[in-house]
Amino acid sequence: MAMANLARRKGYAVVLSSRSSFCLTRWRGFASGSDENDVVVIGGGPRGPPRAPKTAQLGLKTTCIEKRGTLGGTCLNVGCIPSKALLHSSHMYHEAKHSFANHGVKLSSVEVDLPAMMAQKDKAVSNLTKGIEGLFKKNKVNYVKGYGKFASPSEVSVDTIDGGNTVVKGKHIIIATGSDVKSLPGVTIDEKKIVSSTGALALTEIPKRLIVIGAGYIGLEMGSVWGRLGSEITVVEFAPDIVPTMDSEVRKQFQRSLEKQGMKFKLKTKVVGVDTSGDGVKLTVEPSAGGDQTTLEADVVLVSAGRTPFTAGLGLDKIGVETDKVGRILVNERFATNVSGVYAIGDVIPGPMLAHKAEEDGVACVEYIAGKVGHVDYDKVPGVVYTTPEVASVGKTEEQVKALGVEYRVGKFPFLANSRAKAIDNAEGLVKILAEKETDKILGVHIMAPNAGELIHEAAIALQYDASSEDIARVCHAHPTMSEAVKEAAMATYDKPIHI
Repeated sequence: MAMANLARRKGYAVVLSSRSSFCLTRWRGFASGSDENDVVVIGGGPRGPPRAPKTAQLGLKTTCIEKRGTLGGTCLNVGCIPSKALLHSSHMYHEAKHSFANHGVKLSSVEVDLPAMMAQKDKAVSNLTKGIEGLFKKNKVNYVKGYGKFASPSEVSVDTIDGGNTVVKGKHIIIATGSDVKSLPGVTIDEKKIVSSTGALALTEIPKRLIVIGAGYIGLEMGSVWGRLGSEITVVEFAPDIVPTMDSEVRKQFQRSLEKQGMKFKLKTKVVGVDTSGDGVKLTVEPSAGGDQTTLEADVVLVSAGRTPFTAGLGLDKIGVETDKVGRILVNERFATNVSGVYAIGDVIPGPMLAHKAEEDGVACVEYIAGKVGHVDYDKVPGVVYTTPEVASVGKTEEQVKALGVEYRVGKFPFLANSRAKAIDNAEGLVKILAEKETDKILGVHIMAPNAGELIHEAAIALQYDASSEDIARVCHAHPTMSEAVKEAAMATYDKPIHI
C-alpha cells in the first residue's frame, strides 16, 4: 500500500541515513551531484535498499550517499547482523559441548576455531552488503560514497571518500543518520582492551575475563556470545535491574537464567575509575548511591551503556534544525522538523532505537511527503533480546498497566507444559499476556523462550488490530508447536488454559 501510494506522487525527497535508515526510490538513470533528485539517501541503512525493486517502477530519480563505503548501516555492518551471526555460532558450540550427548550425539572433542567463526560472520555481512549494491545497480541508483552535511535546506554537500566533493540537491531531505555508541566519562574506548560493541564483534582471541558495562540488550547479547565461548562474564549496571524496559516478572526469570549460564551481575554499581596500564584492565567501582570502592579486573571491558543520536557534523545548526538536550531532532507527527522541507526519522528522533522502528518511520514519512497518511505506533513496536533463551515483548508491561490505573487480567503459560518444548528438551520460559478486564483487549505480551523473537509477531498483529485474548485463544494453532503456548496464555487470560 505504501508503494502504491507513492506511485501517484509528483514531489521529491532526500533521505540521510547511516544506521537504521530508509531508502524509498524511483530511479531513472544515474544522477550527477549537481542534478536535482527525487530521492537522495545519505547512508545506506538496512531497511530501505531492499525496497528498491518496487520503488524503481515509480520512476523516482535517486542518489544514495553513504559515509561508511559499504551499504547496510550500523545494523548490517557492525550491529544486528554480525551479532546474530556470532550468537548463532556460539550457541551451536555451546549446544555441541553441553547438550548433544543428551540427544545421543557424542563427540570425542569440541573446540572453538575463532578465526573460522569470525570469517563466517564476515561472509554473512559481505554477502548482504554486496546484495544491496546489486539492487542499486539493477535499479540504476546513483551511489555516492562520502560524508554528507547540509549546505542549505535543499542541498547536501558530500566529502567523498576519494577526497573530492559534490553537492546533491533535493526538495525534501530526510535525516536518518542513526546513532553511535554512548561514551562514559573517564572511559576511553580503544577497541582493544576497552571496546564498544563494534570491537566486541571482532576480538581476535577469547578473553578469560570480560566485564560488560551496561545490562541492556546489546551488553547481554555480546556477553552471551563470549560467555558461551568460555569467558567469565561480569555485568556492571548502574540501575537496580537489567533491561529496565522489560516486564519485571519476566526480567527476574531472565536474570536467573543468565546467572545459571554463569553470568554474574553487579547491579546498582557505577564505574568511577579505569586503569589500562597493565596487561588487562582494572575497573574501580562503587555503589550507585555512593559507598566503598572495589576493584574488578578483566582482560577486556565492553562499554554498552546505550547509544546516542548521530547528528554531529551534519550542519543542523547552519540551517536551524532544532534538537532537544540529548541531541535528538524534534519533529512533528509527520516527521517534519522546524525547517521547511527537512524531515528526520529513526534513531535521531525520540522513540525506540531499533532498526525496524526506523523502517516504519521511513515508510510513514515518505507517505506524508507523498500527500498520503502515514502511521507508526511506538507502543506496538516489538523488542527482542537475542540471548538464549530469547526475550521478546510488545505493548505494555504489567508495571506500565498498573501505573495507568487500568483494571486488567493476566494470563501465563509455562513452556514446561508445552509439548514441543519438552520434546526438544528446551522448556525454559513462559508467555505472559495482559488484557483489559472489561473489554479483554490485549495490552501487552511478553515471551521468554527459544525463538521468542519469532513468536512475538502473532501478538504484534493482535495489538495492531486491538484484538482480545479470546481472539488469539480461538485461533487454531498447529500441534506440536511452541506457539501453542501463546494460545494457552491467551486462554488463561480470559478463561482457563487446557494443558496446565
